[in-house]
Amino acid sequence: MSQALEIVFEDNHLLAVIKPAGIATMGLPEGEETLFTLAKDDLKRRYNKPGNVYLGVVSRLDFQVSGIIVFAKTSKAAARLNEQFRNRDAEKTYHAIVEGIIHPKNATLTDHLCEDPRHRKMWVTAKPNADSKEAMLSYRFIDGTKRYSFLEVTLETGRKHQIRLQLAHHGYPILGDRKYGARDAFPHGIALHAGCLVIEHPVTRQPLELRAPLPDFWKKFLEKS
Repeated sequence: MSQALEIVFEDNHLLAVIKPAGIATMGLPEGEETLFTLAKDDLKRRYNKPGNVYLGVVSRLDFQVSGIIVFAKTSKAAARLNEQFRNRDAEKTYHAIVEGIIHPKNATLTDHLCEDPRHRKMWVTAKPNADSKEAMLSYRFIDGTKRYSFLEVTLETGRKHQIRLQLAHHGYPILGDRKYGARDAFPHGIALHAGCLVIEHPVTRQPLELRAPLPDFWKKFLEKS
């Protein structure tokens, strides 16, 4: 049974939705449900479109990650949004729960990442090289328990698995993220949520702030920890 699509913004050019943990953004074999196929089917049904529906994927989240995703409803909007992401003009803010009591409470992390396609993961190299890419993020401590730290994370670059790898590399793996060294489980996916995306609207050129509230179970989990 298909999941219900949670829409936070829509006009003739854009569709912004909240992705739950446990569903792929796109890229699965034909016939398998993704957020992309879910959104296309929703548009076809709501607007009674018999043919193919155009939908451009301009932002992605890992399977285990929840939060805001924006799709383009026209090729012009897709091209302009892709340019924003490529030029790092889009502002991305995440929330994360990491294992351990983080220190310092606020910091900027800069590392150089390489990809290991065989194991579908990234790794940090000590020295930049031809295959590495610079990754930068800033985090701010919001709250904590005896075992975990609740952070706000702002991305300066948009590398694959960047937040997951950088925080783990510095000693604070994201809760539930066994791929990058977490010991403890998380109820749904991993404790990483894309809470806010600020872009320039591709047609009106006005700033557009798209927000996805934290899933309800996050608060309950922190209270119990």
